Amino acid sequence: MTASATSQHASDTGEDRQASSAPRADCVADSAGGLTFDVTDPGGTGTDAAHLLLRRRDAESAEDYVRLPLSPSADGRLRAALPSSVELAEGRWNAYAQVPGGEPRRLMPGVNDLRSLVDRAPSGSRGHVAVRIPYATKQGNLSVRSWLRAPHAEAGELDITDGALTVHGRIYGTALTDAAFAEAVRREEPDLVHRAEVTAEGPEFTFGLHQGPLADSGPGPWDLWLRPAGESGPRVRLARLLDDVPDKKTIFTYPVTRRETPHGAVEVGPYYTNDNDLAVRVRAV
Repeated sequence: MTASATSQHASDTGEDRQASSAPRADCVADSAGGLTFDVTDPGGTGTDAAHLLLRRRDAESAEDYVRLPLSPSADGRLRAALPSSVELAEGRWNAYAQVPGGEPRRLMPGVNDLRSLVDRAPSGSRGHVAVRIPYATKQGNLSVRSWLRAPHAEAGELDITDGALTVHGRIYGTALTDAAFAEAVRREEPDLVHRAEVTAEGPEFTFGLHQGPLADSGPGPWDLWLRPAGESGPRVRLARLLDDVPDKKTIFTYPVTRRETPHGAVEVGPYYTNDNDLAVRVRAV
């Protein structure tokens, strides 16, 4: 599944509206988190000093811009590399080509080779996980979705049986201890927390969460966290990032359980947020 086929994000600005005349870029992702861009003629002269510009949505500072030199490649296109060692803050980054003296031009997506992202299992030796997924915006332009998590709790298989949610996953950038536990935190009332015992085997973890108590608190979302070292360590947001799908909310869907509560009938079940974080939704029916 390519990322360009999955994005439903609708927050692109007016600069996205004229994609049909834009240069095109093919993208290749590597398993370390790097990206290579091969760009067709960006227009203008002086392409020997051209750059690929990545601009974070709602940019406010110089750190929200990354400039990558475009160099001639063997097939006549221009190539830029974004190595995994270059940090890219979390968010959505619009991609442009710019030649000296010219205005940045939005890039259209070409072929995205994201095979190395499927079932990716980084070492986590750097203490963080960097994820960059190129995709097509709703307007047909090229953008990159970036995550930078330190540490990171990757959600894997989800099982739902008799109203209970079982989560399997893997921790990166830190170790699981005997004191580890998971918790569901009500987003609108962060002091309301339900804990779940964690079973660990090396970096792999499993926990079961009864959804009934969440439903009985009434409609609203619950965010899921892992506490690898218990009370004394960090809270790590559970998310599913290590694949080629930039927007999972409408792609990964799970069964819901209907339940009668003091607040009326509700449906409860897991889902992924706009940031691909794992949560449980309680919705009135």
